Amino acid sequence: MTTMKTVFGPPGLELMLAGALFMVLAACTKKELPPPPKAEIIPKDVSVHADQRIDNYYWLRERDNPKVIDYLNAENTYTEAVMQDTKSLQTKLYDEMVSRIKETDLDVPVRRGEYFYYSRTEEGKQYSIYCRKHGSLEADEEIILDQNQLAAGKKFFQLGVLKTSPNHKLLAYSADTTGSETYTIHVKNLETGEWLSDEIPNTYYAVEWANDNATLFYNTLDEARRPFKLFKHKLGARASDDELVHFEEDDAYFLSVSKTKDRRYLLLELGSNTTSEVWYLNADTPDAKFKVIHPRQHKMEYAVEHHDAKFLIMTNDDAINFKLMQVSVEHPTKKNWQERIPHRQSVKLDGIDPFKNHLVVYEREKGLERINIIDIQSGEEHLVDFDEAAYAIKSTSNPEFDSELVRFKYSSLVTPETVYDYNMVSRNKELKKRKEVLGGYDLEAYQIERLFATSTDGTEIPISLVYKKGLKKNGNNPFWLYGYGSYGATIEPGFSSTRLSMLNRGFVFAIAHIRGGGSLGRPWYEDGKLFNKRNTFTDFIACAEYIISEKWTNSQKLVTSGGSAGGLLMGAVLNMRPDLFAAAVAKVPFVDVLNTMLDASIPLTVIEYEEWGNPNEKDYYEYMKSYSPYDNVEAKAYPNMLITAGLNDPRVQYWEPAKWTAKLRATRTGQNTLILKTNMGAGHRGSSGRYDYLKEIAFDYAFMLKMLHIRS
Repeated sequence: MTTMKTVFGPPGLELMLAGALFMVLAACTKKELPPPPKAEIIPKDVSVHADQRIDNYYWLRERDNPKVIDYLNAENTYTEAVMQDTKSLQTKLYDEMVSRIKETDLDVPVRRGEYFYYSRTEEGKQYSIYCRKHGSLEADEEIILDQNQLAAGKKFFQLGVLKTSPNHKLLAYSADTTGSETYTIHVKNLETGEWLSDEIPNTYYAVEWANDNATLFYNTLDEARRPFKLFKHKLGARASDDELVHFEEDDAYFLSVSKTKDRRYLLLELGSNTTSEVWYLNADTPDAKFKVIHPRQHKMEYAVEHHDAKFLIMTNDDAINFKLMQVSVEHPTKKNWQERIPHRQSVKLDGIDPFKNHLVVYEREKGLERINIIDIQSGEEHLVDFDEAAYAIKSTSNPEFDSELVRFKYSSLVTPETVYDYNMVSRNKELKKRKEVLGGYDLEAYQIERLFATSTDGTEIPISLVYKKGLKKNGNNPFWLYGYGSYGATIEPGFSSTRLSMLNRGFVFAIAHIRGGGSLGRPWYEDGKLFNKRNTFTDFIACAEYIISEKWTNSQKLVTSGGSAGGLLMGAVLNMRPDLFAAAVAKVPFVDVLNTMLDASIPLTVIEYEEWGNPNEKDYYEYMKSYSPYDNVEAKAYPNMLITAGLNDPRVQYWEPAKWTAKLRATRTGQNTLILKTNMGAGHRGSSGRYDYLKEIAFDYAFMLKMLHIRS
């Protein structure tokens, strides 16, 4: 589916911080600790808009400085000491979570040509095993890739792509072993089981086969970890000899490559946060040249699919919620585009999935997704029916172009992930699999509600929540409020079996669908970015105030969490209204907004200008400074806080949460808990193994429970 003047503080300040930390550690662990390391700092003077800011903790950026690693390890030691009394609770939570999952399980097989492909898991093993069967589901199983073997002896292992060749004889996969999201491509002969000599380092998330079964296209990263080059690789050749197909010079653009649903065309996709450009190449002729469909046009986005000698083009050109156009492959320039699905003010077009005789359209209205089926010959349309008031739909693999079945995943806050095959002709929906929740889970024991809070400007903000039936609105319930609110991303009200551990302890869980996300269409996103970013924070505060006023909870029982850009949300909201919350969990939080956005050498910075603004422009600088969490830490009583980081994180560098923690520790008032937990062997997403990941969740839950004095 297509879809300032900165003065970096004197060396003595970090010594004070390190010394204070070691004193806390000594008091907590009752052990003699070595004296704090002495760091050598070279002050820097950078002038932007004649504004002077003092950054006392800039030294924590020195990744290769052993004193920085010592500091992070010391914070981890302190965190372990603070959480020592929750060890048994963490074990209990972890055991609960494991007990709910079917450890030995398999996905619903997907047919591609003569093969059925699927993945499965085995009890006690961290990673999935990828398999296939030839001809029928009764055939013998063939293991094409066992991640557990590849990950043996490694602290981290993450697959990037997994692509079989068109003739099903070869497998290209990429892997990251550090969490840095830098992948190496390998190729396996599926007929012999042998590994080819082909090995391509420094790649990203895009790999595609040409139809000759001998040519691979892939993207590589620049020093800022931006995918910027497209290469063509012939099997058997050295990676150093691969042909450069395209080089994207603009730092604001990412480069990717994909294939149309019918596998006829390769698509070279170039995009910033607001602008896109697509080139195409017949997949049968990989040595020909890519051709552009429409040159980039500022703030115009479009995505391309192919059907019956026509390109289908989803675009926001004069259509904020997107529309669908079509054009002949022979003359694809924009002047020839014809409207297929018009723009609608109340419905956002999220994506399309073309089949031979049908077009599947994923749409969103009033915050909820829906699936619209269009008969290509007759033009007749119908919607797939769903019963629950709030739910989540996820498109899944539908590789067969000539099929009457479309497969999708469905879940809600109480309904586990369910795979359906929907017959677009008979309109029958067949349940293929519902993920089992072991231990006697009864979805009827839980209740979903959808509420609306009023923000400061009168905007109604949706809230999706779930709780165990029997709960009383007495203002005294433990309540967990989650939010994100950036990039137009919609946090869907989907199911989580791990979350049951909190619901069963009396928690209400809620998602605040704040502006900056995509819940209510593209305007909802636009109204929470750039100079509208503060709406995201005031929306979230309004949601917290509303649930307290409606007696769902009180400020001493309200915990909150968010990660990455949702960590920015946490930081901004806690600076504005720390009194609303008893505790907060900020996962890999983007909090050092000005310093990061002023440093173009940091991964992803330049492309982010269209999300946050360019602080080299004074108006943006001043607006970003008004909410940047790190720059607005004050001497006030902050709630209990757990902050996490990943040493190899390329999206939010580890020093952002580390610096924020340091500044909070030195500036805040009161004695509430403040801990930093840095994963020293992973990146943005935390641990890669499924059991290790559950241990991280158990730790987070134990922190929330401890802060609310819930001990079991």
